[in-house]
Amino acid sequence: MHTIVIAGGGAGGLELATRLGDSLGRNGRARIILIDRSPTHFWKPLLHTVASGKRDPLMHEVAYSAQAAEHGFQFVCGEVLSVDRTHRTVSIGPFRSDDGQEILPARSLHYDKLVLAFGAVTNFFNIPGAAEHSMTLDSVWQAELFRKRFLANCMQASSRRLAGASEGTIVNIVIVGGGATGVELAAELSHTVRTLAKYNVHTLDPDHDVRVSVVERGELLLPHLNPRLSKRAARYLRSLGVEVCTSTTVARVDADAVLDTNGIRHAADITLWAAGVEGPAVCATLGLPMNRIRQIIVNAALQTPDDASVYAIGDCSNYVCPEKGAAVPPRAQVAHQQAMYLAEVLAKEPGIKSPAFQYRDYGSLVSLGPFAAVGSLLGAAPGREMLVGGVIARVLYALMYQKHVMALHGFIRMAAQTVAHWLRSKVSPSVKLH
Repeated sequence: MHTIVIAGGGAGGLELATRLGDSLGRNGRARIILIDRSPTHFWKPLLHTVASGKRDPLMHEVAYSAQAAEHGFQFVCGEVLSVDRTHRTVSIGPFRSDDGQEILPARSLHYDKLVLAFGAVTNFFNIPGAAEHSMTLDSVWQAELFRKRFLANCMQASSRRLAGASEGTIVNIVIVGGGATGVELAAELSHTVRTLAKYNVHTLDPDHDVRVSVVERGELLLPHLNPRLSKRAARYLRSLGVEVCTSTTVARVDADAVLDTNGIRHAADITLWAAGVEGPAVCATLGLPMNRIRQIIVNAALQTPDDASVYAIGDCSNYVCPEKGAAVPPRAQVAHQQAMYLAEVLAKEPGIKSPAFQYRDYGSLVSLGPFAAVGSLLGAAPGREMLVGGVIARVLYALMYQKHVMALHGFIRMAAQTVAHWLRSKVSPSVKLH
């Protein structure tokens, strides 16, 4: 049977597997296999809510095995180690438990068509000390680690203050990168520290004892947005007590500080690096054309130029729009559109020519905590955009996630989950307290 292997279960990979399973897998027209190193899927744009404690990942994770059983594809748990394009095989590493015990051995899978949907990892830009002393938000595990460390720092500083200590009673968080992830996390942390104080988890003054700083190399935060929105977001963060440091380039990261090129030292109990992304290391082992940040170059059919049996979508791919002459950005809406396109292409009978992939930018929305958001919506006319904020932006921001859930489960289940999460929010604290 014709075998289509999808390597990576992120927003694009899981949606593609679901669509192909429904169209090809259920009726036996093809064997659809999804590979991911984790047994569960979490929508990556919401990792900042896990890091701040606002969202419990266990309530929003999708079990790959359950999704596979419901939609006609197979799931293989393990990390892709290498691809043999000559023999069309994918080597998968062993799957281990949290204590290191081997649960599944290393394996090898044959493919007729391979879709690379690895996503992206943090790019430290070779800044000295950045990789060693910074935390990242590439996975649920890393987001939970940040949340627990942030909570521990607040509790320890509170304990020292109650004991009469004069040092170590201030918590300093430095977020490097003023893009969507950095701005959204900074806004959420401001709300989190106030909620923790409300429930007496710590006795710190949220306005003076917890300092959150955003360090951005460019002149504006959120450089992908309209400058008016960028300035509005900066003003809002400052109103929350967040220190915004634009036009600031990081020179070195130490265990307890971030140093910029102007010689200024930004004290940091925790440094969170959110300054850029690149393709994972495995992309460099495939012998395929890449750009300077290890993204795999693809053509208008999302195929690699050197191998027509290999496709790439999402953040690990580099597709240049002919109309704009620029690469599509690493966003969830790009992965969603590429998954929809490729699901139609791969479901067609052999020999039927498909149109080129066309990306349509619908705009961008950025959350500024529980009560605010900013963004722009792009219409059908080129160059026209509508700036949004307030309640409208918050609603539209929430709908982006609901759209992803609906793509995986359908409208009825999405609606049921939305109601269930809303009810849970009414009877539980707004952030995790432990």
